[in-house]
Formats: sequence, C-alpha cells, structure tokens
Amino acid sequence: MSKKNGKPTLFEEFKTFINKGNAMALAVGTIIGGAFSGITKSVTNDLIMPLVNIFMGGADFSDAKIALPRMPWVTPTYETVVNESGEEVVQEVLNYLTYGNFISAVINFFIMAIVVFIIVKAMNTLTEAATRKEREAAEAAAAAAAAAAAEEAAKNPPAPTSEELLAEIRDLLKNK
Repeated sequence: MSKKNGKPTLFEEFKTFINKGNAMALAVGTIIGGAFSGITKSVTNDLIMPLVNIFMGGADFSDAKIALPRMPWVTPTYETVVNESGEEVVQEVLNYLTYGNFISAVINFFIMAIVVFIIVKAMNTLTEAATRKEREAAEAAAAAAAAAAAEEAAKNPPAPTSEELLAEIRDLLKNK
C-alpha cells in the first residue's frame, strides 16, 4: 500500500482526504452555491434590472453594448440576415463590447455577497449566543460547586496537617 520510502501513495492520500469529510462539505457547498447563483441571477435579471431599465428609458439593459470600430487594414466580414420586411440583406459583422452583461454580473455578485454576509452574521450571532449560554451555565455550575465546597468546609473543618500534629505533640511534651 505504501511506497518503499514510507510515504503514502497518491490513492491513500486521496482516500484520507475523502474520509475527512472536507470533500463532502465542499461538494455540498458547491451544489448549494450553484443553485443559489441561479436564484441571484433571476433576482437580478427579473426583478432588479427591469427597475434599472426604467431609469434608462426602457432599453433592455442586458443588450446594452457598444460597437467597436474596425481597423482599416482588416477586411470586413459580411453576413446575410433577414430584415423586418422578410428580405435578405447583406450587412457587415461588427464586434461589440457588451457591458450590460458585465454590469448584470457585478450586481449578481453584490447580491450574493450581501446574502452571504447576512447568513454568516446570523450564524455568528447564533454561535455567540450558544457560547454565551454555555459559558454562563459553566460559570453557574462552578459557583454552585464553590459554594457547596465552602459549605462543606464550614461543616467539617479540615484535618490537621502532620506539621500541626507534631507542633501540638511538642507543646504537650514541653508542658510536662
């Protein structure tokens, strides 16, 4: 199973990694993250962007683009398209800088970041509250134990130490 030098094989290392549980947590997080990404894209594209489009004059923001200029030494390419009247028209193929999709992706990122922040903050608050309750319970138990020990000590005085007994015997022998 191991190599001659005592180091684990790649398969053994992989098996150890899988058995630690980190891989499963990572897989679950990735799956949930993918599903959550779909939700945030829908929120952005279906709820937020239409509101942004109101302020942009009703234009479809996801199609916002800028045509890039063609360099003079590059031969243009053409394609045949069908126009509104059904006629085939030859037109030049242009390159576009589609900034609308980029802005939509940035908004998706911010929405996801805000939601993750809220989730982490809520989890930290819950963890802190649970830790505080555990700490208070431990402090109360320690105080009760200290009170019980003090009460027990008051009822039963501690036995004298060997030094105290020897000192008492010495004093008794002196007095005789």
